[in-house]
Amino acid sequence: MKRSLLFIAVTWLSFSGFAQELPFVKEPVFQAGEVLKYKLKYGFITAAEGTLQVKESTLKFDGKPTFNLVVDGETSGTFDIFYKIRDHYDSYIDKDNLKPYFYQENIREGGYRRQDKARFNQEGKKVVATQGTFNTPNTQTFDLVSAYYFARSLDISKMKIGDNVKLNYFLGDEISQLEIQFVGREVVKTKMGKIKCLKFSPSIKPGRVFRKDSKLYLWITDDGNRVPVKAQVEIIVGSVTMEIKSADGLKYPLAIVK
Repeated sequence: MKRSLLFIAVTWLSFSGFAQELPFVKEPVFQAGEVLKYKLKYGFITAAEGTLQVKESTLKFDGKPTFNLVVDGETSGTFDIFYKIRDHYDSYIDKDNLKPYFYQENIREGGYRRQDKARFNQEGKKVVATQGTFNTPNTQTFDLVSAYYFARSLDISKMKIGDNVKLNYFLGDEISQLEIQFVGREVVKTKMGKIKCLKFSPSIKPGRVFRKDSKLYLWITDDGNRVPVKAQVEIIVGSVTMEIKSADGLKYPLAIVK
């Protein structure tokens, strides 16, 4: 289960460029004060809950103002009794280009504990982290949290069904790549109503969590917010679904079908 809670969730939520920089809209689609809450279901049982927040930050890096992105994840119900998770993540990103300067995580999963930090030098194409110094392929490298928020602000207006984008992120001790395909448009039923969505299918690596033939699908709102509302994937045993519980402080109205 180490890293699995955030990795599964944010793999669903994010995409960005690997070999070259990708364009994003003129300003972020999110704002300080936004709070998104999700539940992670294993079959019909709610296994975990997560909260994602955008906060104003007093910290400056290289003289630039930043947003503080905060993610908290924890197990719930029966899962909390048998395997307690209390994970906390912080990412500080540039308010203009949305690239990360600093990332830290505090992992508490069962008896496992870990604290990692990473400082991003975008122009120097390096990440200085707890595990060492790593070279990056370009000047758009993200941690998992900042990747999600940058992805929401990508300019995908010209994407057609079947088109792909790629993920470039740093995690632990390596730079990884993920390809995501645009599948189409669907209306998804949520607790907030029926919402018009864009549907994507990220590639996944088989291993301890995913099966070789696992398919992963992600639905994000087809509006100015680009908020993920649902995701589904089959894992080694059973399936996992992510569903949005609430969305407060959004910058734009949701694409709710009336």
